[in-house]
Amino acid sequence: MNQPKPPNSPRFTPQGLIPTAEQNTIQLAQNKVVLVDANAGAAKTTTLALRIGEALARQLAPEQILALTFTPEARDVLRRRLVEVGVPPTLADRVAVLSFEDFSAWMMDLADNDDVRQCRDIRALKDDALQAMDRTGERYAGRVDGLELHTHSLALSQFLDVQLGLKATMALDSDVEFMGHDEAAEQLGITLTDYLVTLEYEALRLDGGAGAVFRGPFDATYDLACNLHAGARLAEQFPDYRLVLCDELHDLNEAAFRILEALIDRPQCFFVGAGDQDQVIHAKLGASEEYLNRRFAERFPKLVRYPLTQTWRHGPHLAYAMAELKHKAVESGLPLRTEILHAHYDSAADCAQRVVAAVRQWKADGHAYDGCAILIRDRHQSMAIENALIEADIDYRTPPMAGYLQRDEILFLRGLLAIALRDFGAVKSEQVRVAIVDALVAFSEMKFSTRSMDNFKQQILKSPDLLGELFLIEDERRDGVEPGYRDIASQATKRAVIDALAWLSTVDADAPAAAVLTELCERVKLAATARRIFVRAYDASVITRSIASLLDAAAASGQSLREFWSAVNAREAFIRRKRDRKSVLIECAANAKGKEFEHVLLPYLEEGEFPHPAHPRRQEENLFYVAATRARARLTLLSPADANARSSFIAQMRLPKSSAAAEGALERNQRAPAPAPASRHYLTAGFHDKDQVKALGARFDIARRAWYVESGTDLTPFLTWMKK
Repeated sequence: MNQPKPPNSPRFTPQGLIPTAEQNTIQLAQNKVVLVDANAGAAKTTTLALRIGEALARQLAPEQILALTFTPEARDVLRRRLVEVGVPPTLADRVAVLSFEDFSAWMMDLADNDDVRQCRDIRALKDDALQAMDRTGERYAGRVDGLELHTHSLALSQFLDVQLGLKATMALDSDVEFMGHDEAAEQLGITLTDYLVTLEYEALRLDGGAGAVFRGPFDATYDLACNLHAGARLAEQFPDYRLVLCDELHDLNEAAFRILEALIDRPQCFFVGAGDQDQVIHAKLGASEEYLNRRFAERFPKLVRYPLTQTWRHGPHLAYAMAELKHKAVESGLPLRTEILHAHYDSAADCAQRVVAAVRQWKADGHAYDGCAILIRDRHQSMAIENALIEADIDYRTPPMAGYLQRDEILFLRGLLAIALRDFGAVKSEQVRVAIVDALVAFSEMKFSTRSMDNFKQQILKSPDLLGELFLIEDERRDGVEPGYRDIASQATKRAVIDALAWLSTVDADAPAAAVLTELCERVKLAATARRIFVRAYDASVITRSIASLLDAAAASGQSLREFWSAVNAREAFIRRKRDRKSVLIECAANAKGKEFEHVLLPYLEEGEFPHPAHPRRQEENLFYVAATRARARLTLLSPADANARSSFIAQMRLPKSSAAAEGALERNQRAPAPAPASRHYLTAGFHDKDQVKALGARFDIARRAWYVESGTDLTPFLTWMKK
């Protein structure tokens, strides 16, 4: 006869995996607040799914469980993981697995009793941002020194980024009521222009305090956090959640933390959150290791911490190298040799060739290209690599409009060449044509009404040769009315661009492309313009490096201006051609968090590039850790031939030491016995069969809503209900 299990034994048995002792501890945790200190690849999401499965098995209603994530992608992964570990889809669907923004929008709609316009894409906020700038100009133009209002796409994007940072950190909720505008802007760490536009933008968004009219990305989270912090009783309207979970706690910011506080404070609520303090890389969005290290403990002093050290992504060689890098315990029980290869280069172009060689070797070893991910520190590093892959006829992919030919500074130069050569029709993509118009406006510091720009873009799509007329457009103004701030273009920049175009039209198309482009950049004062357009010095430096890479590519090609123009458009056609999905990925390391790849290549590992001196050392180290731990089977490191110029992160991995220890661990893992078979046999018995199978000794798994018998039981009486 089957004996009842002890109360501290798991009641939920997952399918497809045998939980580790660490996972079992977390699955059974009964503390009010549990923090899981997890390593990269340590199955954080799966462990949270096990905790949910256990709660369901203990008869907690699925409607009383809330799981929060920071991105829609992470939300979808957790939903899938619930089903993968064995929670029936119909039951998993009843568990609230939401992003913070989803949950906040839902709660705010309950409070507002209406459906506020949601703008998930910042492009949908363009008109609202422009209206805020109009109102700022009308209110402060001529009265405030240093007011610089730009309406091109780059300026709008930067302004909305500022909004996001202010709201994520709750800095916008700071008490600056009795401060002057200059003092308030200084305290918030933003420009006076951004502060004044922010005031007008929020007045528009919140209808002067009457309530939200629209919400952009993160606005719902911010509004809910403000509501809770102001002493409102909205938390009393929260559903009766008894278990709240949060994945990727290293992305936690102040707004999200305040929401978690309100949820956890409910008397019958238990909380489990998992994160890795070494994956804190989104400081601009308010992420900080302070939440995991200090804030939770100060707010909930009785919390309990559990480790999740064992990675399931890669073998001991990479696990132990990361343990050395971060000075913490990292273990791998996988019988997998994750190779760490280290190659050296003499120049940026040579580094790109080394990347190609590593990709070709991966293919020669019998693997598919789509297993390769080239993770770069920042976007300016991709140009030489993209060109080398094109020359090697290796297909690659980047996020939409992220290839070097689609970057604003390159689009600007392409636009100037198209006008001078009278060949804008060579740009086949309508999306790229529109982007070129935006780039010309931005880097020429011209200002037009939205209606003027939209009309011109429509004309361009029909007649590309009209591009040069962009500099002849006069913005609408009423007779007898003084020009507004938008009508006062930066005449010096615009004049420099027009003069440069006049000069460029006289240049022989057979002249060397490198010399012409170098002169063109000087004439349009591109570096100085970038410093004005981009508020952060680092962003301007990325533009400068990107242009330098283009000039290097032009010089290396030895092509004439006409040949270079043709080659650029041919390369864009190569990138946009319909190709096999099995192509190499080029991505910025910061955007790869939460993903994994069979082979990760990290190029340009040199001091001044990665780590970059403009960013905090700890943040750079975390970014390297995130990038390196995306690899499963192979990690290729590319650093300068000069040992003194190499990234210090490579030395921190202590590869000779960590590799020697990993060999022993790998041998141990390969000798380890295979996991025991599943301990349950599930039956097809339905509701009408329940009394019969129960009498025979079957048990009911509440999480899966299925009857089962333990392994070792005589199955003969259950053959009628055995799964075929």
